[in-house]
Amino acid sequence: MSEIGMTRAEREAFLAEVHVAVVAIAEEGRAPLAVPVWYAYEPGGEIRFVTGPNSRKGRLLAQVGRASLCVQTETAPYKYVSVEGPTSLGPVDFERDVRQVAYRYLGREMGDMYLASTEETRTRDGEVLVRLTPQRWYSVDYTKMTF
Repeated sequence: MSEIGMTRAEREAFLAEVHVAVVAIAEEGRAPLAVPVWYAYEPGGEIRFVTGPNSRKGRLLAQVGRASLCVQTETAPYKYVSVEGPTSLGPVDFERDVRQVAYRYLGREMGDMYLASTEETRTRDGEVLVRLTPQRWYSVDYTKMTF
């Protein structure tokens, strides 16, 4: 670990905080698809997020079965955690995977408004739970730099 790298406990705690993640998925003949996602993570576990099974992201995840995910702070001194690993797709538990994640990012009132405004799309297009198992970690914490 470098002097500005995070320990396992630090990187898992950072990943468990509320950050918008960018997930990147390989796509043959093109640059990787890189898109923002809301996610849930508990230290030692898998990263979970929901997508449409027929979305570009959903189709690529079904084909490739791997992804990278990166979260970062938005202000200096910067921190980031990036993970990569295999993904699996499965059924969505609405309360855990959709409602609780909406509340995590928006709070209860705005989360309920968001859920009401997206209900038709979720019902029409369906949803799939993506589970990413972190195999490789990369992290930096610039607050550890000494000048």
